[in-house]
Amino acid sequence: MTDSTIPATTPTSGKERVVLAYSGGLDTSVAIGWIGEQTGAEVIAVAVDVGQGGEDLDVIRQRALDCGAVEAYVADARDEFATEYCMPALKANALYQDRYPVVSALSRPVIVKHLARAARQFGATTVAHGCTGKGNDQVRFEVGITSLAPDLKCLAPVRDLALTRDVAIGYAEKHNLPIETTKNNPFSIDQNVWGRAIETGFLEDIWNAPTKDVYSYTDDPAFPPVPDEVVITFKEGVPVAIDGVPVTPLQAIQELNRRAGAQGVGRIDIVEDRLVGIKSREVYEAPGAIALITAHQELENVTVEREQARFKKGVDQRWTELVYDGQWFSPLKRSLDTFIDDTQRYVTGEIRLLLHGGRAVVTGRRSDTSLYDFNLATYDSGDTFDQSNAKGFIEIYGLTAKLAAARDAAFGNAVDLGSGSLESSNG
Repeated sequence: MTDSTIPATTPTSGKERVVLAYSGGLDTSVAIGWIGEQTGAEVIAVAVDVGQGGEDLDVIRQRALDCGAVEAYVADARDEFATEYCMPALKANALYQDRYPVVSALSRPVIVKHLARAARQFGATTVAHGCTGKGNDQVRFEVGITSLAPDLKCLAPVRDLALTRDVAIGYAEKHNLPIETTKNNPFSIDQNVWGRAIETGFLEDIWNAPTKDVYSYTDDPAFPPVPDEVVITFKEGVPVAIDGVPVTPLQAIQELNRRAGAQGVGRIDIVEDRLVGIKSREVYEAPGAIALITAHQELENVTVEREQARFKKGVDQRWTELVYDGQWFSPLKRSLDTFIDDTQRYVTGEIRLLLHGGRAVVTGRRSDTSLYDFNLATYDSGDTFDQSNAKGFIEIYGLTAKLAAARDAAFGNAVDLGSGSLESSNG
């Protein structure tokens, strides 16, 4: 059952209702019963597919019901996520700290939207999530809910109701819940079609190198297959074809995840600044995102006017920080969206990438809206650049610096060129 077919219902038992962001895993499966016991509320499980892979949504829905949920809302949001969230990030060249393509941060607002929608449909007064009190996601979920439905309350069972990992395992075993219980997985993993995030375990020692078992979306770049050349066609900043074959945004990401991932492109190991004030070591895999951003940045170099491009770099950074900090629905973010969309008017054309050994390298560009003029750029015959204009341009461009230097000299503040003798260049 998808969200579009779920009828609106109201509680008949007189109990409060809580909608829970449900992954199908141990912690959120246990949270269904745990919330009920701790608060007396009925729980509606909300599962949103943003391309994380794994189990079928119908399987997840049935597990939620088997674990005690009174209703289960599931939504296939892959196309929605790719088009309405990943594409704006691509237009903004969104790389937090110049490296991380905001993989997890991008998925939270689409999940939040479905949580708020489910709360309205099922008459819930509270939204719950499985985040801890140390991470960014608690902020993203709760600020997002506040922005869309300020009347809803927020609950975090791990943070607010002491639902630790050990408690979750014990609870699942005691109640025979249909979920695997294990303490063996050392990592915390979050993934969607835009990328994969891995943290905790031995990675918390920032001297430790990632081991092979950390990675799933990418193959070892030290042993790549033959180089793979790909041509990406963009229209107004959005990929519309791969090697001449039309694609949707979701298909473009998936295809480049496959091809760039096979070459080990998109592995990121970074100590990043979390919103809550701590530094955290994170390992990411984002082959499709990195390949697309690399291509998009180069097409902007060809098609976006210089002053607009310079200003956009600052806007891109601020946009990325807002998204990372859970401000997807903020007024400033909406205003920056308008500017970024305007800059994409002429970002149309093709970029050729060579994917090999962990790198995505641009080897060709062409665009009907290009600002690159061969006849102006060439140093060979056919040069149309009038070099006689350069002298006057330099005189005017340097005039303010010249006047400032003259004033410094008049007041004894001229640059000290030193008292040493200058050697002759005549040998």
